[in-house]
Amino acid sequence: MEIIILPSYDQVSREISNRIISAVHKKPDLVLGLATGKTMLGIYQKIVQDYKKGRVDLRKVKTFNLDEYIGFDSSDSVTFHSYMNKNFFSQVNIPPENIFMLPSRPKNIDAACHKFEEEIKKAGGIDLQILGIGREGHIGFNEPSSSLQARTRVKTLTKTTLKDNFGLKKGPRFALTMGIGTIMDSKEIILAASGKQKAEAVAGAVEGPISASCPASILQFHKQARIIIDEKAASLLKRKDYYKWVWKHKKEVDDVIKD
Repeated sequence: MEIIILPSYDQVSREISNRIISAVHKKPDLVLGLATGKTMLGIYQKIVQDYKKGRVDLRKVKTFNLDEYIGFDSSDSVTFHSYMNKNFFSQVNIPPENIFMLPSRPKNIDAACHKFEEEIKKAGGIDLQILGIGREGHIGFNEPSSSLQARTRVKTLTKTTLKDNFGLKKGPRFALTMGIGTIMDSKEIILAASGKQKAEAVAGAVEGPISASCPASILQFHKQARIIIDEKAASLLKRKDYYKWVWKHKKEVDDVIKD
């Protein structure tokens, strides 16, 4: 696990967007796992900016979104279909047939989840999965106590998640989500976090024990996971200075070999 701590949310967004664009340059038909939420907005904005400047071509990219609320028409503003169309898909050139999202009104939940898993397999697996993290350490909608090997399925949302996502408004109680086992199959994972409200969850994920009580902690087992966060989200990390030291001197390895 690599921990990258940057001074601000804007720099976190730029670092992650640059990594996504670099991955597309290396593999134009990249299979990209996407997340939603406030943290992702800056990342999508910067990719859109670079796309409009001709710095990246996304027409061969395939995308799979992590999750979706149940019980709404896909056009409803509460859905992640709507979020993604507004903030990303409508502004870049990813073909509609290359965009895979879980349904908000599935006729058969089990069948919809199975189909989603099969589409990921048909695409050759997810090359790069982008994640956010909830205040209780969830990734996707894999809330605390979720199985660390689960596949795509329906989950009941916690009161904390509902409050964070909807405030005082009444929100949906259920969502379909990519399972932790599915997420962990991704070849590379980047988790983004910003703000002091995420500091406890980040500390649990990075330095805590592997536990279903903090689902993101499973990323400690992934062969290529990066946690890219701002100073406030890193504020409770005990080894923060070490992580900064490693990041600062990482590129010196090549110089040492040459010497």
